[in-house]
Amino acid sequence: MVFKDRSDAGRQLAEALLPYQRENCLIFGLPRGGVEVAIEVARRLQKPMDVLVVRKIGAPGHEELAAGAVGPENVLILNRDVLVMLGLQADALPPRIEKARIELNRRLQQYRGSRPFPTLSGKTAIIVDDGLATGATARAAIKAIKALEPAKVVLAVPVGTRPLLSQLRYEVDEIICLEKPESFDAVSAWYERFPQCTDAQVVQWLQEAERLSEQRSSHTPETPAQHSPKPMHWENLPL
Repeated sequence: MVFKDRSDAGRQLAEALLPYQRENCLIFGLPRGGVEVAIEVARRLQKPMDVLVVRKIGAPGHEELAAGAVGPENVLILNRDVLVMLGLQADALPPRIEKARIELNRRLQQYRGSRPFPTLSGKTAIIVDDGLATGATARAAIKAIKALEPAKVVLAVPVGTRPLLSQLRYEVDEIICLEKPESFDAVSAWYERFPQCTDAQVVQWLQEAERLSEQRSSHTPETPAQHSPKPMHWENLPL
């Protein structure tokens, strides 16, 4: 199967995730491309969507190849397989790690600003990306989400290699993946159209998700007010 674009992949992925429509869950898109997939999932499941910012660490001489990834509050994942394949030592990466963190913080500010991260206690967190290549960003996202202690963590992607999926299945409660080839050169090979997403588009998708949530809330019968936990900020996470 080759997806027409990320929106098409998101709609197909949403059908596979329909059982979660009955659960108290939140959808998290990994920027930038994963957010476009996630908005389709959120629309179909009628669930709130947010952004989970992680950043790939490009390998020296192979910028598109992830030597690792960083996440909020010093989350750091190194891809040992890539380091071994390229003959790199971990001590060669600090400048690239710092560069990735600078970009991570820039995106956090642009996408989230001062908006607090939602509370996940007792909820299912569904992490959505447009595909799994090395798995470094997915691992960083999983680690960041687990720090918020959700009831369940689900990883949902349109395409990912079987060996990588086999490794990641021990890190989450469930993986939903539509296409599972043994290997591939790039995620983009599984899409007819795979344009670069922009920061402005990510912000628009997040605004759309917020509007959808407000519309659902306006059609929900009022219930007695209950005390809810204070939203947790990234800076308070015990990572």
